[in-house]
Amino acid sequence: MIREFLTVAIGGAAGSMLRYALSTVMLTGVTFMGFPAGTFAVNALGSLLIGALMSSLNDRTLLLLLVVGFCGGFTTFSTFSADAVKLLKGGAWSAAALYITLSCAVSMICTALGIWIGTTITK
Repeated sequence: MIREFLTVAIGGAAGSMLRYALSTVMLTGVTFMGFPAGTFAVNALGSLLIGALMSSLNDRTLLLLLVVGFCGGFTTFSTFSADAVKLLKGGAWSAAALYITLSCAVSMICTALGIWIGTTITK
């Protein structure tokens, strides 16, 4: 059990560091249609990656490391929620609605695309 926790922790740390690098360092202050581009990009990319990994990996240790740990640390749903609430509290109703709608739709599409990619690769 300790090995599994450490595997998830290592993956989570790597995912969190990459999320920070992408959404905060590289895309800080960048907006897309009035909402935070960094969080949006990380969630879409993370959804694509988790779909591909879930459909192509059969090894439990790799699933723990990459899906549970890395993707869990990399994707930013809690940050997405906080960004959406900030937009709403700031009165940016249209940007908030667009952000919420696009984030959910694009992330689901990217997850499905990732599953297709992962399934195609393993054939």
